[in-house]
Amino acid sequence: MNTTVTLDIEQARELAMAAMLGRGFGRSEASATVDALLAAEGDELPSHGLSRLPFYLDQAACGKVVASAIPSVEVDDAVVRVDARFGLAFPAMKVGLEAAYGAIAKHGIVAVSIANSHHMGVAGAPVEHAARRGFVALAFSNAPSAMAPWGGDRPLYGTNPIAFACPRNGNDPLLIDLSLSKVARGKVMLARKQGVPIPEGWAMDAQGQPTTDPDEALAGSMVPAGDAKGAALALMVELLAAGLAGSHFGFQASSFLDAEGEPPGIGQLILLLDPGRFTKGFEQHVERLFSAIEDQPGTRLPGERRYQLRRESDHQVSLPAELVAELEAHASAGQ
Repeated sequence: MNTTVTLDIEQARELAMAAMLGRGFGRSEASATVDALLAAEGDELPSHGLSRLPFYLDQAACGKVVASAIPSVEVDDAVVRVDARFGLAFPAMKVGLEAAYGAIAKHGIVAVSIANSHHMGVAGAPVEHAARRGFVALAFSNAPSAMAPWGGDRPLYGTNPIAFACPRNGNDPLLIDLSLSKVARGKVMLARKQGVPIPEGWAMDAQGQPTTDPDEALAGSMVPAGDAKGAALALMVELLAAGLAGSHFGFQASSFLDAEGEPPGIGQLILLLDPGRFTKGFEQHVERLFSAIEDQPGTRLPGERRYQLRRESDHQVSLPAELVAELEAHASAGQ
């Protein structure tokens, strides 16, 4: 029988930090990662929360993730180049955004390209952070191959998330966060861990047939959102994220989900735009559109459910007992 352990946020943070420090991560890099994973838990996105941490830690133990990596930053006018140095993506995105905030005052638009990176986590997190600073933001990341090109039978593209955030006067930002597969691959991974089937229509097996078995799905191909259109967008993200960063395309990247092979070495791109440099009264102008949407019964703006879950949070995290035991084992490894 599956059992869970309920921890308050600070207990969960202490456990996760101890596990990361035990595997050789620097305190700053560990803090950026734990903050991101706990935020995902608070948004009820457990597939991108602390369930990911054992994968990162196992990969650090074998060198697939470089635990000691400190991301480097180079600012070239409106381009910020970050090298994650085969560490985790969260500290690389954090330092990249900090550099971007310093550069955007001069240019009005900044692109942050992150090379030699790893799993992006919740793609909406960095763009929401930027929108709360008053910027329109987009983010793209590629990932290890999980989707075939339309009409093909061999995965080449990642599920390749896209995120967008727009600031609002006196309100939480509009937030769009989506995977280019019908569902995020992390949900299939979580179903496998829980020993439950996935809904039909999410994935195909290695022979290109629909499957509800998460093991067969992970060995096969995710179904793209919007069919051919989703596959085309996934190709676009490969070029924006990995192409511009000179990083591994999806078909060249090793899995995020095991401790085998070389580092994934994928890429991310985050774009920031200062709306005040484009038009006066931007936020008042876009509220007319948002109001027109909300005036229709049954509608809500993207991101509203996520914010509501945060407001209702009891600041506790319920984790599988097995996961807690894994994290405790990693914490003990460094003692």
